[in-house]
Amino acid sequence: MTDAAAFTPTPLSDILENCAYLDDWQDRMSYVIELGRTLPVLPEDKRTAENKVQGCASQVWLVTHAADGGDPVLTFEGESDAHIVRGLVAIVLSIFSGKTASEIVRTDALDLFGKMGLIEFLTAQRANGLRSMVKRIQDQAALRLRG
Repeated sequence: MTDAAAFTPTPLSDILENCAYLDDWQDRMSYVIELGRTLPVLPEDKRTAENKVQGCASQVWLVTHAADGGDPVLTFEGESDAHIVRGLVAIVLSIFSGKTASEIVRTDALDLFGKMGLIEFLTAQRANGLRSMVKRIQDQAALRLRG
């Protein structure tokens, strides 16, 4: 496993391309799980109530790091205790990590998950958890924009 702070997510373009290639939903879910395996283990001291995402059936933690400035670049660390959700966390990090706060606020992550053909395969609980992750990240970005 790599250091969480030095982790570079899989490029979003690669994920979109790979999902377009995979026709079978089982293959897509296997790919999502594979992406989750690339996430480094989040240190225990970052698995706090403050970093825990509310609204997820599984346990999910997201840590936000922001550079200084009026429209800072944000990076994220994340983890989940469930294999598929861990993969969804990896995709969320690919979508948002390394982007400016204004880019994050404008990004329609759920549309991207739809283009990947993943939304329709998620249970209602997992889809709600995904929305909670996206909302938390976008709320963090909006907070940084307000200063």
